[in-house]
Amino acid sequence: MPLRFSDTVSTAETDYGTVLLDERAGAYWELNPTATLVVRTLLDGGEETDAAAALTREFDIDRAQALRDVEALVQELRGSGLAS
Repeated sequence: MPLRFSDTVSTAETDYGTVLLDERAGAYWELNPTATLVVRTLLDGGEETDAAAALTREFDIDRAQALRDVEALVQELRGSGLAS
């Protein structure tokens, strides 16, 4: 399922990944380059399997581990209220 950030979340890409600001809670989150690739893929309409495939192409990680990592990141973002 594609990812969407809440209207109260602002994003900024940096040289080291992406910073998320949850304006509602006043909290910052920092995504490393791996998480940034996952988020970009999902925000562009990709599915979790697409994000896992992008990880395996870009980084030295097997597909099963990549999919687990994508699922964990998405669960964390949704569970924190940052994304739906």
